[in-house]
Amino acid sequence: MKTNRRQFIKTSALTGAAFTILPSSALFAQDKSTKVRLGFIGVGLRGQGHLDLALRRNDVEVVALCDIQQRMMDMSLNLVQKAGKPKPQVVLEGPYGYRKLLENKNIDAVVIATPWEWHTVQCIEAMNAQKYVGCEVITGMTVEECWQLVHTSERTGMPLMMLENVCYRRDVMAVMNMVRQNIFGELVHLQGGYQHDLREVKFNDGKQAYGGGVEFGTKGFSEAQWRTEHSVHRNGDLYPTHGIGPIAMMTNINRGNRFTELVSYASKARGLHDYVVKKGGENHPNAKVNFKLGDVITTMIRCANEETILLQHDTNLPRPYSLGFRVQGTKGIWMDLNRSIYIEGMSKEEHRWEEAQPWLEKYDHPLWKKYASDASGAGHGGMDWFVLNAFIESVKRKIQPPMDVYDAVAWSAITPLSETSIRLGGETVEFPDFTKGQWMYRKNTFAIDDSF
Repeated sequence: MKTNRRQFIKTSALTGAAFTILPSSALFAQDKSTKVRLGFIGVGLRGQGHLDLALRRNDVEVVALCDIQQRMMDMSLNLVQKAGKPKPQVVLEGPYGYRKLLENKNIDAVVIATPWEWHTVQCIEAMNAQKYVGCEVITGMTVEECWQLVHTSERTGMPLMMLENVCYRRDVMAVMNMVRQNIFGELVHLQGGYQHDLREVKFNDGKQAYGGGVEFGTKGFSEAQWRTEHSVHRNGDLYPTHGIGPIAMMTNINRGNRFTELVSYASKARGLHDYVVKKGGENHPNAKVNFKLGDVITTMIRCANEETILLQHDTNLPRPYSLGFRVQGTKGIWMDLNRSIYIEGMSKEEHRWEEAQPWLEKYDHPLWKKYASDASGAGHGGMDWFVLNAFIESVKRKIQPPMDVYDAVAWSAITPLSETSIRLGGETVEFPDFTKGQWMYRKNTFAIDDSF
């Protein structure tokens, strides 16, 4: 098997191209001599976050911006002006204007931050145009779309990285460091999810800063223009990647392990209707909307190495924010909800939780120790700096990103598979093997030591 793994790394057709394999210590250090020429497809609020970080870098040239709204483009150009950078090409030509941006031969890579339903087609066309692709979550809304992304990346040799920032959250990376040092023993069960009250995001008329509105669709602002429609028509885990991304890396998914089957259940749907009535009254037109998305979606996943994973999607009810992480092995357990840890034989008292922070500081990941000052002030507590930096460095070195196309589709496929399971009354469904068997030979190099 060792011979097969070495041969796979050297010649695997899965990459579609001969990407350079560099020592881990070389991958993360910023190379100031090479500039990445970036194009941005979608410069709404999320896209502007990536744009702001890109404008701060001396190794990035922002070549072009594309959006469908003048308001968002004006806000983005204001960021460019404040950064003292040259004005980029501006594309404001409707939903398919991004194709004009992709014709620009001076663009090395694109960052896609558009509504979910556009991600697959834009990723595919960008790879066909020989651009590296960094795409916001999720990348594919159906299993078929996920396969299309894999086939396109393999055929064109162009990498696709889903910009899942929670993989770089500081406490999560410290726990990953502990996992790799066998502090928890053999992993048995893990949990995560997206547990975040988004009612104010899903309903907003743009007249008020997030909060207070009950409008969506054409009357909405920012994400409310498109995201809420998914809650009207779909019933499944619509946003699994924040939870599954870090868990997948800890359990070596696609790298010696894989997801094998999935089952999901949905609760009743009450939260969004109650919010509309509370804010807009029983006679508001949106009070008559029949929201299909269950308020709490619970998904169980089984892995080839026999770990179980529990994911929850909970965005429509009043609750504080938590991703609900739990990492449990034969030696102990960590939970982010109560910020606690217990390691048998090492914790201060038997059978009692202790504060996790001292452990997290002791096992702080080398990436955070080295680059915390660079990430200071970046979005989501610094996570955004790490994920964009990983993408930029991959482009500069012409290598596969640390989270590749197989990660993007495995994590994204949870959504349509959960929809299928729920529609079938909680039936177990098989998980596709997007690597076509190569997961047995691939090696997990994500954030090893000080690599990205």
